[in-house]
Amino acid sequence: MYRAHLRRSEMNRAPADLDFLEMSDVGTLEMYPSMPTDTTRPSRNLPQIRRTRIRSAHLVGVGGSGMQALAQLMHGFRCRITGSDQGIPQHLFWRLHQQGLRVNQGHDAANLPETTDVLIHSPTIPGDNPERVEAARCQLPQLSLSQAIGRLMANRIGVSVAGTHGKTSTTSLLGHLLDTAGLSPSVLAGAEIRGRGVSGWAGRSKLFVAESCEYQDHFLDLTPKHAILLNIEPDHFDCFPTLESSIKSFGRFAGLLPDDGTLIVNADCQAAMQAAQQTQANIVTFGTRLGSDWWLSDMRQTSQGWRFRIFHQSMFFGEFDLPLPGRHQVLNALAAIAMSRTLGACRRDLSEGLRSFPGVVRRFDQIGSWKGVTLIDDYAHHPTAIRTTLKTARERFPKRRVWCAFQPHQISRTQNLLSDFARSLGVADEVLIAPIFAAREVATDDRFRLSREMVDRVNRTGTSARFVESLDEITTTIETEARPGDVFVTLGAGDIDRIAYEFTLRLQRHRAS
Repeated sequence: MYRAHLRRSEMNRAPADLDFLEMSDVGTLEMYPSMPTDTTRPSRNLPQIRRTRIRSAHLVGVGGSGMQALAQLMHGFRCRITGSDQGIPQHLFWRLHQQGLRVNQGHDAANLPETTDVLIHSPTIPGDNPERVEAARCQLPQLSLSQAIGRLMANRIGVSVAGTHGKTSTTSLLGHLLDTAGLSPSVLAGAEIRGRGVSGWAGRSKLFVAESCEYQDHFLDLTPKHAILLNIEPDHFDCFPTLESSIKSFGRFAGLLPDDGTLIVNADCQAAMQAAQQTQANIVTFGTRLGSDWWLSDMRQTSQGWRFRIFHQSMFFGEFDLPLPGRHQVLNALAAIAMSRTLGACRRDLSEGLRSFPGVVRRFDQIGSWKGVTLIDDYAHHPTAIRTTLKTARERFPKRRVWCAFQPHQISRTQNLLSDFARSLGVADEVLIAPIFAAREVATDDRFRLSREMVDRVNRTGTSARFVESLDEITTTIETEARPGDVFVTLGAGDIDRIAYEFTLRLQRHRAS
């Protein structure tokens, strides 16, 4: 076992938790004692520790998207990163190793190196995990993912991107715009920017842009100065049973911002505007209608994406090109532009940054063409996102048959939004529905029952739908039933992306032959 012979200083260290983390100028991680608390700002009870220098961190659950991004970000600050997870796909396992991260398959106390200064864990990792138990035995500090992000943000200019939809795309685009403007932010997003190979990276400035997740109020662990609030819809029913409870949580998040901060909020979303009333920060609105501080006009589809005009406080700001499909991405871009201007980016850099943005992996990701069938993969797993993605496919490929293979995500979400799912999936011509991917819940027979019920409801809309027992059936359908000219879209937040990965390998082998 790695820790069989611990340093005496470690064994004598008093039990302690962390108050917040900061990256020092030379790139090592530091922990500091608690800062004076502003009692006007809501916060959760956070643990404290004396100042300790951090050079090595161990991440348990490193295969998750947020944990990957954090590992890459901290590695960029020259912090030594190790980690572990169950069932890491081989391609991800080797890619993390190539990036300099030492990752183990499976959980074992022996995975925890003797030199580790802090253990950071995914919210799905329980306290009886063997690596967490070993860390507790050695009196090592432990942080959840959101707590670690909050402490990294504490001594920086934190910029949070929150909302039910669009967080990853907007976070990535905002980071790209600020990079283009020479502002060099650190960024933590939920998916890779195409061509960059990472979803988290370290910048040279104090700016820190972070995707901020509302699930179980995780974003209340953060310490932002500025934030974007994109939208609020019913979701995560295991912790927000009603829309009102979601609005209340987002309102508490808005209340984290200081009075010299800025909240960029979607004026087209009544729930978001309601939550925004809880902030002390300066409120700046964006939307599609005259009357917002930032608003869109004259949206036109191009061969690559969209061209549109932006007005700021009734004055023409500029005409921009966005090389991404989907009307929803234009609104995300408007939010990113509004925040970038707040942070000091100039119009010319914003235009160049928008035009050069390559997009995000698994956001209307066009894999290629297999035997004449256009393959698209997307993370959409909420009815609104599914409808938006399928409408985008209709816009980009008019008069072509659209297939949709959907893997529902979470039993509770599926149960509460069943009718909405059916209406959204009805936008396609042919629908395949797999068993529910039961994330953060017990995998009962409801995985199959609710998927079959969804099939029945989609059929009632007039769209042909059928149940598939496995993801392999979806692959077979692409090969045997899809015709040249068809568009085949795979949707879901579970492991359905392995279909896109499999066809990517096939296409690479075909091109190499």
